[in-house]
Amino acid sequence: MAEAAAELLLAPGEELILASGSPRRRQLLKAAGIRFSWQTADVDEASHPGETAAELVKRLAASKARQVAVACPGRLVLGADTAVVQGGAIYGKPTDMADARAMLQALSGRTHQVLTGVCLVRQTAGRGEVSRSWVCTTSVTFRTLTADDIEAYFRLVDPLDKAGAYGIQEHGDMIVKQVDGLLSNVIGLPIEELFPSCRA
Repeated sequence: MAEAAAELLLAPGEELILASGSPRRRQLLKAAGIRFSWQTADVDEASHPGETAAELVKRLAASKARQVAVACPGRLVLGADTAVVQGGAIYGKPTDMADARAMLQALSGRTHQVLTGVCLVRQTAGRGEVSRSWVCTTSVTFRTLTADDIEAYFRLVDPLDKAGAYGIQEHGDMIVKQVDGLLSNVIGLPIEELFPSCRA
C-alpha cells in the first residue's frame, strides 16, 4: 500500500475514533495498544444491485467512517465492515437462528473468503476530507459439520451479531480447519495492515 498521507497518521498521544460498536474490533485495538474511543454509525448495510462483496464492504466502511468524521472534525476516524463470501453469495449477520444454521451448513467442509473493508478519514481545515480505503481478504476452510456440531457450537457462541454466523475467536477450533491470511481480519479488523499505515 502507498504511504499514508500525514493527515492519516495518529499523532503521538492522539486518540483514534472507531466508527463501530463491534466488541471484537475494540478488543483488537486494545490489544494493539491503540488509544481510542468509539461511536456507532447509523448506516444501511444492504447491498446495492450488482455490487460485489469487495465493493460492499469498502463502501460501508467508508460510509461509517465519514458519518462519524463529519461530527468529529480534525479527528482520525476508522470505519470497517466485514462480510463472508462463498460461491458468489455474501453472508452478513444472520436474521435468526434458522438463518445462522443455514449459513454454517453452507460453509461446512468448504473454503470461503472473509473480506474486511477498512477506511481512515480525517476532516481537515485546509484540505477538506482526507481518506484512504482498502479491502483485506483471508481464506477460511471449515471442517465438515453435522447438525449436532452446529448445535454444539451455538450452545457456546451467539451467532446473530457475526457475519457468516461465526466468530473464529470464540471456540473457532470447533468449526474451522484452516486459515490462510490474517486471523485478525477474520475477527473483524486487519490490525497488521492498519497500524503501520496510520501510526507515525
